[in-house]
Amino acid sequence: MLITNLNLTNYRSYSSLDLPLTSGISIFVGKNGEGKTNIAESILYLTFLSSHRASGNTPLIKLGNQSAYIRAKVQYPEREILVELEINSEKANRAKVNQNQVRSQKEIFGIVQTIYFSPEDLDIVRGDPSERRRFIDQLLTLRSPRAAGVITDYDRAVKQRNSLLKTRASNDALIPWDKQVAQFGGELIALRMAALVELKPIFNNIYKDISDTKPAEIIYKSSIENPSINPSENSEKIMEKLTLNRGAETERGLTLTGPHRDDLVLALGDHLVKGYASHGESWSIALSLKLATYNLLKSDGLSPILILDDVFSELDEDRREKLAQIAQSAEQTLITVAVENDLPKSIKGTRHLVKSGVVSKL
Repeated sequence: MLITNLNLTNYRSYSSLDLPLTSGISIFVGKNGEGKTNIAESILYLTFLSSHRASGNTPLIKLGNQSAYIRAKVQYPEREILVELEINSEKANRAKVNQNQVRSQKEIFGIVQTIYFSPEDLDIVRGDPSERRRFIDQLLTLRSPRAAGVITDYDRAVKQRNSLLKTRASNDALIPWDKQVAQFGGELIALRMAALVELKPIFNNIYKDISDTKPAEIIYKSSIENPSINPSENSEKIMEKLTLNRGAETERGLTLTGPHRDDLVLALGDHLVKGYASHGESWSIALSLKLATYNLLKSDGLSPILILDDVFSELDEDRREKLAQIAQSAEQTLITVAVENDLPKSIKGTRHLVKSGVVSKL
């Protein structure tokens, strides 16, 4: 899979951008603030229907406009798909597939699959549990558009239940939402656990290849005891704890049990990565997680686009070369750099200059 053309209208710094793309490596060179990451972000938006840099849509729309547009021609081995997304700040986004309006933007999930690596990925290792939950949930979304629906349904149920808890609603009012939180939460935990079963050995091997000093490990830490790949068992355990903790939850106005409280614990040898690992070790963990995700998707028969956003400047020579190997093996890789010298010498590709919202070939 690859994008053969990316078109942006009133998106961030781009009033109008028509960008032909090819297979292999495309490199975008430009100083910070010139618009390199906006290109990467627009492709990610098509992948996850959200921005990794903004919580809402308004910052994505060029000042003075009501909407922004992302259009991409996506080439598969046997067909081409034109996906179009209208991003709105005041109303729901609208999407088209091959010029046909679809009922919901969620129907474009899975058309564009992207693995994104940037300096901010260090937050997966050193940041709050929410960063690690986002990492595993994005993997689920990439592998199955249906998983995105489970995540959305669960988030909606927790939000509604929290609203009721804050108003000290009656038990009868809470029970229907208890059931939804338990049902969707049990399913989400099962999906995460099943994905980790496949991801962990790939991650362990990649980390060993990058840094063989200590073995790395990922452990799922749940708000229920003994979580499993069985959704029904997880749901029963969530329901039991929701009932048991009713008083404490009402007092705090928060749902205290469910996958929104879970974490991925990262360890090196006998020590937790967070608070123990060196800067280099933390980068090795972050890099291994992203490369493991890429390899898992490849094993599914998928061919995700690889986006490396200003990341080479953060890595030492050995880690640069590991990443360069993957970049050259992908069907399509987009790389952004502020300084060309940050690129490994082994990387060759089509070079573009990005300056003041204008992209030109070098």
